[in-house]
Amino acid sequence: MHTLLRSVVVIGILAGGGVAHAQNVTGTWQGTLNVGKELRIVITIANAAGGALSGVMYSIDQGGQGLSANSVTLQGTSLRLAIDTIGVTYEGQLSPDGNSIVGTFTQGGKPLPFTLRRATPDNAWPIPSPPKPMAADAPAVFDVATVKPSNRDAPGKAFTMRGRQFATLNTTLSELISFAYRIHAAQITGAPEWVESTRYDITAQPQAEGTPNERQLRAMVQKLLEDRFKLTVTRGTKELPVYVLSVGKGGHKLTPNDRNPNGLPGMFFKGLGMLPALNASMADLANVMQSTVLDRPVVDRTELAGRFDFTLNWTPDDSQFRGMGGRPPAPTNDPNAPPGLFTAIQEQLGLRLESTRAPVEVLVVDRVERPSDN
Repeated sequence: MHTLLRSVVVIGILAGGGVAHAQNVTGTWQGTLNVGKELRIVITIANAAGGALSGVMYSIDQGGQGLSANSVTLQGTSLRLAIDTIGVTYEGQLSPDGNSIVGTFTQGGKPLPFTLRRATPDNAWPIPSPPKPMAADAPAVFDVATVKPSNRDAPGKAFTMRGRQFATLNTTLSELISFAYRIHAAQITGAPEWVESTRYDITAQPQAEGTPNERQLRAMVQKLLEDRFKLTVTRGTKELPVYVLSVGKGGHKLTPNDRNPNGLPGMFFKGLGMLPALNASMADLANVMQSTVLDRPVVDRTELAGRFDFTLNWTPDDSQFRGMGGRPPAPTNDPNAPPGLFTAIQEQLGLRLESTRAPVEVLVVDRVERPSDN
């Protein structure tokens, strides 16, 4: 998926190390986090094997979907939760009576005050059921779709799926085609100039009940492009400069995620060069690299099936993020700065990204029109 540069709070499953000393922090906790709007958060913490702590955190006003994190620790009365894949930490102090935790929730470098209180059967907030998936044989079409020119002064660019609503911000038709067919802009030929310059905002909702998986969502966007832009294409193959993504000699360093194999990935940049990923396949990683970061197609040759959680932090150079209009930071001599992209992928993910030439699919645009009225 494309990036969302705004701060989005995403809450997940916590599982990890840390021995509880002196205080009992197990149980159900809840509190309201103010991020411009109020979000109710529920955390359950339990003892795990080897004296560790494990827990689950839910943002119940965002659907209550659980997502993995890496650590829960308690030292004396100091509790710390870390969710590296989305850049979240929570640090707080357990009260003397053991019924509240006062602390700070931080995501993307933005600290927010956050107090948790121990829940009881009488006041516990109910956790919503996970979203129901769309049936496999459901029609892959949008019931209602709005397409309008973007506000030229509006910042950012995004493809998002929140609940059952699909939305884009400041997206060109070239980017929409790239998303729908999972290809790089270099693989689109025969299109008029406005396809790469005119930007649109889209909101749409599926006709069928439930939340679509990625295959269904892409099929719906393809149908929308056919209906509203009168797009028709011919598929072909051409050898182009590409980057090939493969597994390094030491094996990958990704955390498997098997909780929602048919669900949508969560890949939202927290800044240029800061990519936390949840429930993402290697095809998803290759796609976000080619659609947002790099100047050529990225071919997935990892042969890694399934979905993973990971965080990739690197220092971009001036050849990256050009399609986003972003400006990578100036070169720095800071010894603690993250490495460049190619080194970071190898060191942090155990993968390799190499430049070469290879045959890839291309789409020849046979017909396209500016979108019809809503």
